[in-house]
Amino acid sequence: SHEKICRYIARESELVVVSVGYRLAPEHKYPAAYEDCLNATIHFMKNIEHYGVDPARIIICGDSAGGNLAAAVSQTLAGRSDLPRLRAQILIYPGLQALDFNLPSYQQNRGVPLLFRERAAFFALQYLNGDALHMQEVLEGSHIPPDMRLKYRKWVSPG
Repeated sequence: SHEKICRYIARESELVVVSVGYRLAPEHKYPAAYEDCLNATIHFMKNIEHYGVDPARIIICGDSAGGNLAAAVSQTLAGRSDLPRLRAQILIYPGLQALDFNLPSYQQNRGVPLLFRERAAFFALQYLNGDALHMQEVLEGSHIPPDMRLKYRKWVSPG
């Protein structure tokens, strides 16, 4: 639980902190966690006057898988004219790229605790489909068809 750190941030920053208890993988596969975070954020933003929060000071934050969720929710809400605009997003070691585990950052940090390369791949697979059956293919990069790799190369190329 992040309750202590959320309380600390709220107290020290004198801000309202809303922490979403989203459903976790592997019991709840994608998009369960994303939907939980999106729905909670939309509910909060639509009812902001009940919380005494300045709508111009909403920041979304997350760490690890929560960083991925914060980024996804931020992108989803970016075009919504019926809700207040997010002021910022704070992403703490977010899991944003699980397409290629052979990029330089994964190679350079492959043996750095806490999140080894293999563990990152395992958690990504758990999040997406609830099992790690194809972990070796993911680590080798053979799970992505060549045409798809070519299509998205500007986002996942090491250069």
